[in-house]
Amino acid sequence: MSQNFEFFPPRPPAGAPVPPPSRPVPPPQPASSNGEVPATAYAQPPEESADSEAAREALTRLRAEVGKVVIGQDATVTGLVIALLCRGHVLLEGVPGVAKTLLVRTLSHALRLDHKRVQFTPDLMPGDVTGSLVYDARTAEFSFRAGPVFTNLLLADEINRTPPKTQASLLEAMEERTVSVDGEPRPLPDPFVVAATQNPIEYEGTYPLPEAQLDRFLLKLTVPLPTRDEELKVVQAHNAGFDPRDLAAAGVEQVAGVEDLAAAREAVRQVRIADPVLAYVVDICRQTRSSPSLSLGASPRGATALLATSKAWAWLSGRSYVTPDDVKALARPTLRHRVAVRPEAELEGVTADGVLDTVLASVPAPR
Repeated sequence: MSQNFEFFPPRPPAGAPVPPPSRPVPPPQPASSNGEVPATAYAQPPEESADSEAAREALTRLRAEVGKVVIGQDATVTGLVIALLCRGHVLLEGVPGVAKTLLVRTLSHALRLDHKRVQFTPDLMPGDVTGSLVYDARTAEFSFRAGPVFTNLLLADEINRTPPKTQASLLEAMEERTVSVDGEPRPLPDPFVVAATQNPIEYEGTYPLPEAQLDRFLLKLTVPLPTRDEELKVVQAHNAGFDPRDLAAAGVEQVAGVEDLAAAREAVRQVRIADPVLAYVVDICRQTRSSPSLSLGASPRGATALLATSKAWAWLSGRSYVTPDDVKALARPTLRHRVAVRPEAELEGVTADGVLDTVLASVPAPR
């Protein structure tokens, strides 16, 4: 099942200017213990800075730029942007040929970010990812040669095709944003996001990611096959001479940069969430731990991840506060890889998304 969110405002017609998002009035706060509504219940949200508005407009334009070469993946683009805003990582799951690699390349080009791609194979060594010490005969000293992990956007292609030892080489990088070689931690650039891919249909010769590493990913996004109309547009573009290795010729412009991400992250940090909605986040995660269909529920890290993605999604939607609908929209992509379905339930066709839908239906949302 694909994720149920996409950019706000809706995609404008080709060539039309992107209108600035509106800022609606926050919903009324609950009455106090004496039944009176607080005087600030209907107050306007704090005035948004010009940098924040400009950053949101730039990130909204980003979808149109990526859409010039990657058709029908709006929700996946949104998920990658949310990961950038939350300093998180993304696991992309989809069959071969749905433009996962092209999507990451196009996104990094439109954001003016450096990117590298690593093809994970059974013979890949940890040093091939992180870098290693190399002996220099001229100086009789060892010097560090940085690996491809030293980039802004790392595409870890088919990450489950490499043994656990090499998979684990990314654990420190994903959590601490550093790489330790010979006991010396070396900081990674900021922003740093791992976009890892895996094939959902071919498991022979693969090494499933352990729960500890899956929990390091902020989101797990399913990359769907295009609709008939979208696939027709893809074929028409290739028939007209589109070269996926030449993004500049395809007209992809650089519409945002590191400074826009910095302003956006600061704006997301200031997004408010009421205590009842915060409790809703916690209750959803706790409910997964008591589900009879799951052998493993979401950890407290899952709750903090759902909080972060909900705040980022609220800001992208043009609001300065989180609603229960924001939490519902991000629950599946944030939690689906943090829960484990019991084998007997899997045999009956139960999926992680299905269990999460049941959880969301059983936990009352605050009003």
